[in-house]
Amino acid sequence: MRRRPFVRALSGALAPLSAAVVLPLAAPAPAAVADSVVVGGKPVQAAEHPWVVAVASRDRFGGTRSGQFCGGAVVGTRTVLTAAHCLSREVLGVPLNEVRDLEIIAERGDLEAAGGREVAVRRVSVNPEYDSITNAGDVAVLTLAKPLPAASVIPMAGPGHSAYEPGRTASVYGWGDTTGKGDYARTLRAAQVRVLSDAVCEQAYPGTTDGKYLADSMLCAGEESGGKDACQGDSGGPLVAGGRLIGLVSWGSGCGRPGNPGVYTRISDVLPLVSDEQRLSEPVAGQ
Repeated sequence: MRRRPFVRALSGALAPLSAAVVLPLAAPAPAAVADSVVVGGKPVQAAEHPWVVAVASRDRFGGTRSGQFCGGAVVGTRTVLTAAHCLSREVLGVPLNEVRDLEIIAERGDLEAAGGREVAVRRVSVNPEYDSITNAGDVAVLTLAKPLPAASVIPMAGPGHSAYEPGRTASVYGWGDTTGKGDYARTLRAAQVRVLSDAVCEQAYPGTTDGKYLADSMLCAGEESGGKDACQGDSGGPLVAGGRLIGLVSWGSGCGRPGNPGVYTRISDVLPLVSDEQRLSEPVAGQ
């Protein structure tokens, strides 16, 4: 849903479902390919940001960049959050239940290198309130077949947390398009952005073919003058402020354009869904 060409640019990514789609997935498998890299950012070390993971499927996206096609955030030892639209047929090319090697790649900053961990996704739960027209509720919960280290978990910011305040400095992470012209990074990158006010976001996205900004379920971040943003391939990746997860890369218009900041799934809005899924696999982490 973010930027029209692929993952982050699909406004119509995955139709709303009447109940959380919970799909058991086949055994572990390699990783995938995506198309979005942080614009205006710089390389960072995966070891210093262990809660950033790649969502991948070599079967669907080939071996380049380990099959990465979206990003994700580790919020529990067996729980990763990503964007709902990443798991749509429009992105995957087939229904989700036909993807046999969906996995996450952790602790690997260079997607073309060895090392790190490749962990199969055992179950997928897509937010039943996800709306592909407005882009509201753009989140899916991935339950892993094997646990990650507790040190990889990032706490989530609940309602009213100061990390959501306009003007706060935040960082967005990903392996996506670094220029908005299809120049994908193979190494993890991050860009510093500012959390923007709802008024700025509503003015930028009053309701267009890209989507409509809804303050209850979204937040936006960037620079009003442009230049720093997430882009294609970064969908589902984390937006972090004050050491807390506050958003997931969701959608926007272009990459780094003045007046068109990136729009993120607001984590405080989806905590109940995350908690319900975590109860099935592990204690709720770091809220």
